[in-house]
Amino acid sequence: MRAFRVAYDGREFAGFQRQPHAETVEGTLLAALSEHGLLERGDGPTHATPPGYAAAGRTDARVSAVAQTVAFEAPAWLTPRAFNGQLPGSIRVWAAADVEAGFHATHDAVRRTYRYFLYAPSGGSDADLVGSRATAIDDDAVHGALARLSGEHDFHNLTGDDDGTVRDLRASATRAGDFLVIEATAGGFPRALVRRLVGTVAVVGRGTAAPELVDRLLAADPVPGEYGVGPAPPEPLVLWDVEYDGVDFETDEEAAESTVAAFGERHRDARRVAAATGAIRDRIEGSADGSLGR
Repeated sequence: MRAFRVAYDGREFAGFQRQPHAETVEGTLLAALSEHGLLERGDGPTHATPPGYAAAGRTDARVSAVAQTVAFEAPAWLTPRAFNGQLPGSIRVWAAADVEAGFHATHDAVRRTYRYFLYAPSGGSDADLVGSRATAIDDDAVHGALARLSGEHDFHNLTGDDDGTVRDLRASATRAGDFLVIEATAGGFPRALVRRLVGTVAVVGRGTAAPELVDRLLAADPVPGEYGVGPAPPEPLVLWDVEYDGVDFETDEEAAESTVAAFGERHRDARRVAAATGAIRDRIEGSADGSLGR
């Protein structure tokens, strides 16, 4: 058995789990194994899976990852760099580990960590989670809300799941320029929990909700929909780490270099798009003071 670390830019995928009529990360991975001759090609994304196949988690549409983990019975020649030979630049395998027979990438994971890159300028107003104008965020209020959310709680008001909602969560935030990097670690996460957690601390941090909102969301009583908190947008969310006892991943240097190059180019593309849209915004804003020009 081999376990592989997979990084991907989720913005162009309809989530990790394969779907019959959508492009997904898992479907692309299985298609690559088919191209390598390790699977019989199915109809569309309905490829079979290799023996022992499992993945660490099912990220939502447009969510990215740096340490998604898939494991299966793989031949010795299938190194990360070989795997990448049939993958697009948006998906890169960069490390691998030999694991014992019977290893299960989902059930054997002891901790999962997500990071959310919340755009939260501390010195003025700018775009908030849903694109409207918002006042600057109060870092101390965010830290306080995350402290209340940390620990073992029933998060039934922060997920659409009906069971598996009790989790022992560790959450924190670190200021990085205009961003607050919110990190959440637990053995597992019910659906949309991290994004709803971010939505909660954002409204508390911006003063649009009182800190007591956190206590109400953690209480046993269901919170009516009009008082609930919707999930933050998926694009800034990254599956950051998946930990396993006794498993040491070895970085494939060539594969890691190709990953850095591929994601570096994607980052440059995003900055170029941001520059263009920012320029459009600035020019139209200039029309308010008569400086739009021809």
